[in-house]
Amino acid sequence: MNNLKSSNFNKWQYKNILAIDFGTQFSGLATFCPGRDPYPTPYGRLHSHDLYLLIGEIIKIVHDESIELAVLGIPYLLDGKETEMTRRIKNFGHKLAHKIAPIPLNYQDETLSSYAAEERMKSSPQYNFKSDLKKIDAVAATIILEDFMEK
Repeated sequence: MNNLKSSNFNKWQYKNILAIDFGTQFSGLATFCPGRDPYPTPYGRLHSHDLYLLIGEIIKIVHDESIELAVLGIPYLLDGKETEMTRRIKNFGHKLAHKIAPIPLNYQDETLSSYAAEERMKSSPQYNFKSDLKKIDAVAATIILEDFMEK
């Protein structure tokens, strides 16, 4: 979060933001309120097996945490092309956006975010310098949110 004057930081200052790292088994979550919180923090992870249950749990979090913006990570190949997962996440995002409206849903490129999350965990005493598979999705969501805020 070096660029505190980014347009997204200014646009969403003092707004509660939820980031989602959607996965086929688990989805990681992170929250951030620019101007109040020092940085995005991991919120946890949810089972992704049933999309309707997942959306219901996200809706509950949106209401409980007074979320004003949702950011969904979306993967692309390194050459920018879409994958099957990209299409799957877009489909999920379309369903989620409909259910959380009028709260906006933005997409953020998440290419290599899980790799970056693993590296962050391995270099952090907070995670005992180990990659914790139960927390990696939420850490990836914080990276997605950091990247979104730097735009």
